[in-house]
Amino acid sequence: MSLRRSGLQRDVLALYRRALRMVSTKPPAAQPKFRLFVRYSFKTQASAISPRDISTIEHLLRRGTRQIEMYEDPNVRDCWVSSDMVQWGEQNGGRRSDAAGKKTLSTS
Repeated sequence: MSLRRSGLQRDVLALYRRALRMVSTKPPAAQPKFRLFVRYSFKTQASAISPRDISTIEHLLRRGTRQIEMYEDPNVRDCWVSSDMVQWGEQNGGRRSDAAGKKTLSTS
């Protein structure tokens, strides 16, 4: 059974995938910071609003699209990550890459 998604859900997932693809274009040393920034931004925004608040979601989609367009610029090579983001990342590790580049589940 496949999960049917609304157009807005597909747009949000497409923006998230675009952001993660953007991370892979950045220098290897900066990729973990960009990945943390993307994950933190999406997670905190998603938990801050109601899924039924369509106008706010559309606004965040437009703002996120403009922000990703800015970060996709090849001249952007690093991003700032706050201590709150780092702390959140340590608590919500999720999937991490090991030394061989394989995805593994975090045990922390």
